[in-house]
Amino acid sequence: MRRRRFISGLVGAGAGIGLVSSSGGTATGVARAAAPRVLGPHDWQTVPAPACTPAAQLLGVAAAGPDLAWAVGEEGRNGGTRGVPLALVWDGSAWTRLDLSHLGLTGGYLRSVAASAGAAWAVGTDRGGVARLLRWDGSTWQESLFAGRLAYGTSLTGVTLDAKDRVWLSGRNSDGCVLLRGDGGDDGWTWVTPPPTPPTSAPAGVRVAPDGGVWVYDAALVARWDGETWTELPAPAGLRPSVTGLLPVAADDVWLTGYDYGVGGPPGKPPSVTLRHWDGNAWTYATTPFTVGMLTAIVADAQGGPDRIAGWDFWDQTRAHYLRWENGAWVSERGPLSTAPVLLSGLASVPGTGGYWSVGTNSASPYPPAQVYVER
Repeated sequence: MRRRRFISGLVGAGAGIGLVSSSGGTATGVARAAAPRVLGPHDWQTVPAPACTPAAQLLGVAAAGPDLAWAVGEEGRNGGTRGVPLALVWDGSAWTRLDLSHLGLTGGYLRSVAASAGAAWAVGTDRGGVARLLRWDGSTWQESLFAGRLAYGTSLTGVTLDAKDRVWLSGRNSDGCVLLRGDGGDDGWTWVTPPPTPPTSAPAGVRVAPDGGVWVYDAALVARWDGETWTELPAPAGLRPSVTGLLPVAADDVWLTGYDYGVGGPPGKPPSVTLRHWDGNAWTYATTPFTVGMLTAIVADAQGGPDRIAGWDFWDQTRAHYLRWENGAWVSERGPLSTAPVLLSGLASVPGTGGYWSVGTNSASPYPPAQVYVER
């Protein structure tokens, strides 16, 4: 039972996704466009990460370029008892743990990070259940205000940026709104009108499509905001589905990742992989190289099409099991062998390099001595 509770909690806290930001004081000079992908396997390598308070996990990652990236999560967790927010920064040579004591966060976690060449943002929740929004100031994270921050029923679950550097946050307020738009300042935040059938809880994450449409997603809601109106897709079917990522390529080409526990089963029963595709008319199940485990994050290629998916393979937990889009199908791609389990929650492309960051933890349950884990 412990394994099931951990997997659901870890990926549920990190679902959603979106990602990246600046170097030094600002990120001027950092190219926004990613380098064209080179077809074929990626040579994944383990990257050293600083020791954190066990149990520790990274839930999200983002990169402004080869010399600047961020990862966020939680450390000091003990089973169902939350730890404290965790943040790392990459300076081109090593990952460093950031001191967040100035934020006064006595507990909670950071679940998503996003940015462009000019700014980086992260969202999370403190131990009291209050949503927190952080902005990178060039050297560390600072608290940022937003509309309804302390109002009852307000939560934030994901963050991303569009081509104009507007910040989009998935979440929920007491009016049923699930999308918050910002222009970067503390006062420039607007909750978008609710979708026709607003969910009872906040969606898992938010994503901007190549056409500029903004998508929010979860097991109960997949919807697109075009700036004026909402378009809702049918909720993905499943007995007990959990959604971890969405990649909207076009209105008739949408990918959804996650896992499903199905009906009942003994304690410790593993979930089944979920990979769905929307073709404009219906959701269909896509064929995957492995079926027992979960898919936890998805990224696009330089043209906005499907690229890679991070996964956890129940039958081979000593290395990550990625999926690579090749010739119209998803094929296996494996990470390096590890002496401990590899459970990844965040995946990001690195602009200007054609590379990636992948982050998570090295334990299948949230108890010490679990530590953070990083690949690229």
